[in-house]
Amino acid sequence: MSEYDETAVEEDVTAEDYTAEEEVVTEDYAADDTYEDTYEDTSVSTVTESFDVDGDGYADSTISSDGVTLIDSDGDGDAEAIATDYDGDGISDDLMVDADGDGSVESYAADTDGDGMLDTYESDTDGDGITDQVSVDSNADGYVDSVATDSNGDGYADTVATDYNADGLVDEISVDSNADGTADTVLADTDEDGFLDTAYTEAVPEGDSFQSQTGQVI
Repeated sequence: MSEYDETAVEEDVTAEDYTAEEEVVTEDYAADDTYEDTYEDTSVSTVTESFDVDGDGYADSTISSDGVTLIDSDGDGDAEAIATDYDGDGISDDLMVDADGDGSVESYAADTDGDGMLDTYESDTDGDGITDQVSVDSNADGYVDSVATDSNGDGYADTVATDYNADGLVDEISVDSNADGTADTVLADTDEDGFLDTAYTEAVPEGDSFQSQTGQVI
């Protein structure tokens, strides 16, 4: 993103210029008694977005035009991500990321509920060009609370991890090991202590569990 040199701009316009303009404007409007009745605020509120695609804590360089923003995270002059604002409100509605610069998008994020925050993230974790993981922020708190993964590449999620209470810890992991569309194993943290303490499987009746000494299900 280009940075403006505010000091240089201020030096070009002297204090005398600002004073003269202010005096003229004040006198003109003071002579017009109808000014206060007819004046309308035509100022426009703008939103300035910043992006940190590589997560280094620094805003990435951007170039924007007609609602499309090219994001250069490593400063090499090539865009690693593209953000698009479809409704013209100044806030991007989706973000496509090519983190490794191979020309293929590995991640796609979208604001599906229109609240100005990205809430759905699709990722190609194995680089085959097909999305195999979808992360969702379902309660709009800015944090992902559900991650669905297609680990066998059949196009269907077979592992789903969910944080129901928004504490940042997984409360349930559901696994469909035979790809029949039904969970075969569900691991749950029923007492919210940070450990998965209960396992429901097709072979084990609901309520039974197998645990290690640390509380993790085995």
